[in-house]
Amino acid sequence: MVRVGLAGYASAGRGIHAPLIRDAGLELAAVATSNPDRRAEVAADFPDALVVDDLDALLAVEGLDVVVLATPSGSHLEHARSVLEAGLPCVVDKPLAVDADGALELVDVSRHEGVALTVFQNRRYDSQFTTLATVVADRLAGEPFRCELRWERWRPVAKDRWRENAPPTEGGGILLDLHSHLVDMAVQLFGPVETVFATVESHTTPAEDDAFLVCRHASGVTTHLGATSVAGAPGPRVRLLGRDAAYVQNDFESDVNVFPDTADADDEHCGWLYRAEEREPVPTTPSTQVDFYRAVGAAVGAEDVQAAMPVDPSDAVHVLAVIDAARTSAADQRVVEVVTPGTRPRPEES
Repeated sequence: MVRVGLAGYASAGRGIHAPLIRDAGLELAAVATSNPDRRAEVAADFPDALVVDDLDALLAVEGLDVVVLATPSGSHLEHARSVLEAGLPCVVDKPLAVDADGALELVDVSRHEGVALTVFQNRRYDSQFTTLATVVADRLAGEPFRCELRWERWRPVAKDRWRENAPPTEGGGILLDLHSHLVDMAVQLFGPVETVFATVESHTTPAEDDAFLVCRHASGVTTHLGATSVAGAPGPRVRLLGRDAAYVQNDFESDVNVFPDTADADDEHCGWLYRAEEREPVPTTPSTQVDFYRAVGAAVGAEDVQAAMPVDPSDAVHVLAVIDAARTSAADQRVVEVVTPGTRPRPEES
């Protein structure tokens, strides 16, 4: 059995990573947290797991096959570098770093050390996204020319967490949180982004809580990517415009759907194809986030561990380059070209 070390046991570590690791059939062998309440939660949730105080102690645990970082985003660069230099494959919760240069640095460290690195882009494994990917790949709406992806919430009273309070240099804000998913999904569907125009605002929190990106992809498709914490009427989650039809999807987990006519037809379908007054339900393309960790478990035993990992970390470099360009666009109020930093040579090749 693949033995996993998990750093961090807050909302992401306990609420997302640990259950997926367990459900994928991997062993949560050790958890790093110094918080007494979270240590007690680990003991209750995973009584066989060793609990240690910090990442250094986690890296000293014998027999680990992979380390998962569910620590605050601002620490990812330092923490992931430590894991890779310790010779352990590393899963980093998104974002890989707080900017593209930091992400590229980790890709370079991974290659130099010969140790696998991947990024927890779990939303690629939602059935809503895999169904949208099927609609695009099979041209069910015809040739796509515009796609709107939204992640909108109604939080008039903001949460008091590091995500809402920390500056971008420390990983805070909605761009590094939700747009790390939205940009990644758009790139997976339509390829690299060439230019971006963005608005970024802070309405209720010190960090930005509202951002909208217009991305022009090399494929010619334009994506509109919106995330906000102050939308009284969220949605629709997806509106894909193609030459033959439009695809609309709005049911998502426990989120409010204020447009009940867009609710899925049943458990076997996800979203609708519209042709003005006519519409038809779209069969769901099944997927689950557990598949991410199943892939990690399989990769650990593969001949080429890096190639077998579920997410190429170089994807994260481009995603963060788009986010970096969005910040510049919002500050300068102009369209900005996305320049993704290239891979620097290894020290022995320089």
